Amino acid sequence: MVGAAVNGREEVLARLRAARGAPPRVPAEVPRDYRPAGGDADLDLLVDRLTDYRATVHRCAEPEVAEVVDAVLGGRRVVVPRGLPERWLPASVTAVIDDELTTAEVAAADGVVTAAAVAVAETGTIVLDGAPDQGRRVITLLPDVHVCVLRSEQVVAGVPDAVARLDPRRPLTWISGPSATSDIELNRVEGVHGPRNLHVVLLAPAAQR
Repeated sequence: MVGAAVNGREEVLARLRAARGAPPRVPAEVPRDYRPAGGDADLDLLVDRLTDYRATVHRCAEPEVAEVVDAVLGGRRVVVPRGLPERWLPASVTAVIDDELTTAEVAAADGVVTAAAVAVAETGTIVLDGAPDQGRRVITLLPDVHVCVLRSEQVVAGVPDAVARLDPRRPLTWISGPSATSDIELNRVEGVHGPRNLHVVLLAPAAQR
């Protein structure tokens, strides 16, 4: 009986292979002609989406970033990626550069300050790609507070526009507000899979700086 079952299985598989024909010599080309959202990115829409997700948005000029970081994390210990501009950090914070810190060392920090790769106005999503001013994904997951500095020219209208700017080979982290989930009774619980507090520093357009 066992031999009959094995033979039956092989017969089915053989028929499937015959029906499919010879395998292609090269992988099939994946269509990439996505429909872009087009148009200019709506910064007010992005702010509305982020606020709806319970993130705190600070709109300012670049010279004021250090003041915002001071207001949010002043007097505390923060982890920063090696490529973060030093001018964004006030003297009131103790900045620890992530030079392959252990998870325990990252978790012990009060917050993290990073830049971003791109943001989607339509969905209120910020994407990090592991660039030097953003660092490893782990540093944005363990501290309780994440301050993310976003340039207005990094904001695009829709998801297809963001995908067009990103390199799929890089480690991408998509963030839509602070970490949140719901238990079986649909009670919102924050901070389970990442920081409970997300502060987005949205810099003024280049023309206004």
